[in-house]
Amino acid sequence: MHAGMPENPVSGKPVSGKPAAGTSDVLVIGGGIIGLATAWRTARRGLAVTVVDPEPGGGAARVAAGMLAAVTELHYGEEALLALNLESARRYPDFAAELTEATGLGLGYRRCGTLAVALDADDRAHLRELHALQLRSGLESEWLTGRECRRLEPMLAPGVRGGLRVDGDHQIDPRRLATALVLACERAGVVFHRAWAARLDTAGGRAVGVTGEDGTVLRAPRVVLAGGSTSGRLTGVPEDVLPPVRPVKGQVLRLTVPPRYAPFLSRTVRAVVRGGQVYLVPRENGELVVGATTEEQGWDTTVTAGGVYELLRDAHELVPGITELPLTETGAGLRPGSPDNAPLLGASGLEGLLLATGHYRNGVLLTPVTGDVMADLLTGAEPPEAARPFTPARFAAPASTPAPAPAAAVSTPLEHSA
Repeated sequence: MHAGMPENPVSGKPVSGKPAAGTSDVLVIGGGIIGLATAWRTARRGLAVTVVDPEPGGGAARVAAGMLAAVTELHYGEEALLALNLESARRYPDFAAELTEATGLGLGYRRCGTLAVALDADDRAHLRELHALQLRSGLESEWLTGRECRRLEPMLAPGVRGGLRVDGDHQIDPRRLATALVLACERAGVVFHRAWAARLDTAGGRAVGVTGEDGTVLRAPRVVLAGGSTSGRLTGVPEDVLPPVRPVKGQVLRLTVPPRYAPFLSRTVRAVVRGGQVYLVPRENGELVVGATTEEQGWDTTVTAGGVYELLRDAHELVPGITELPLTETGAGLRPGSPDNAPLLGASGLEGLLLATGHYRNGVLLTPVTGDVMADLLTGAEPPEAARPFTPARFAAPASTPAPAPAAAVSTPLEHSA
């Protein structure tokens, strides 16, 4: 044990002090797609940006399926989040085009649409309710009979009872997105410090930089915490400022569609099976992504036999032919969940520290709007209206007011039992 030396909350390694390596306008802690988009968009506006991450382009995006499903991901009580999701979906075509132009890399961005189907009467009733909610929300979706669903996707099971066709829900390959964002950042002048951020440094009641696990001290007047599910673990962040973000495990499978079976599916297909969501996302390169479990298992990222079995079982009920495909990869990642399943975007309770975390199941979808919102905030511009409900202030503890003095100084056991 190294007495008196802080430890990185992830690796547990001690951190020693070194002279400052340099100063930037902005430090971004976290090199996943959210941190990278923030860095790229901010650098393009003329600020000097440093990203602190041991493996930029990693994180949950390496496991994510990449559904851009603002419509089919709609849930009751999440109308404000719907507005932000739609805003980001509208930005995606230009965002993808700009990123490809900046890097020369394809992103696997496909406007192929999504088909959500029901396998039994209960699921059909639930899907009908979702369709009504979508229509009330002004969204475009079309109800199809089971026969019409199978006409669109012949590989669907004969028992499909109906479905929703949503042509506006697209997809992207998150791995290719992350790779392109790293390159775009490099070309925009973003500096990568490839180490864990071990500690947030503060002085005079504000954030002033970070100390890396390698001991390097980095300074900036503004720090963006975009550490995904680990955002709530950074040493040095005041307790009342730490974002309420938790890890939510998701297991995902990747299969390959041999040429003799192509085209297996022409669009993303999803359903509720036994109360759980399952989706199949066909890539243009012949890969088929099947996901995903939702597990509150802390920091565990073990791929389990049970998780693989459940995904294959549910996918088989939806598309029986999937059992003929080679299984090429299994994986598990951690989504950054927040108390209301929505992101935290903007100033924290500590001057100089901003948050861009807690995107939960919409991280890939919200990448364009998050990058723009954070760049707006960092350059003094006005963020879009849709982002305003998602400031970290919504989770701030209300100021406490002193309780009135008791009428008599006589206590009973009940007064101290709570």
